[in-house]
Amino acid sequence: MKIALASDHAGFLLKEHIKKYLEEKGIKYRDFGTDDETPVDYPDLALKAASAVQKGEFKKGIIICGTGIGVAITANKLKGIRAALCCDTFSARCARAHNDANILTLGARIIDRELALEIVDIFLNTAFEGGRHHRRIEKISNLEGKNNFGPID
Repeated sequence: MKIALASDHAGFLLKEHIKKYLEEKGIKYRDFGTDDETPVDYPDLALKAASAVQKGEFKKGIIICGTGIGVAITANKLKGIRAALCCDTFSARCARAHNDANILTLGARIIDRELALEIVDIFLNTAFEGGRHHRRIEKISNLEGKNNFGPID
């Protein structure tokens, strides 16, 4: 498994902590930046990692900013990306098992480092359950690229 990894300046230290964890587990990754705590725009870094997942260069991604919200919104603009912001282990498990999320987003200002590692571990090691969930993922995929201005009947 190869992981696309990125963060903005707010998520830099947590990203570095996650990199050490991935190395200890023998999990390969590519760091798409940033390289320090100098302020940068999170959409630029999120786009780099999410694009690599979209192209199939990486099976999964982890993207970090202060809250995890901005990078999730950015990544989810790309077709085929299902980025999930997870702040607890239950959400991480469901993001994979039920939603087949391919990108985990984390908020470095929201969760501590140890919880982040638990979430990463669950996200990377939980399989998609398929079944009834597959039908729901297909419905989400069918919405990509459409401009819906009303309720779906």
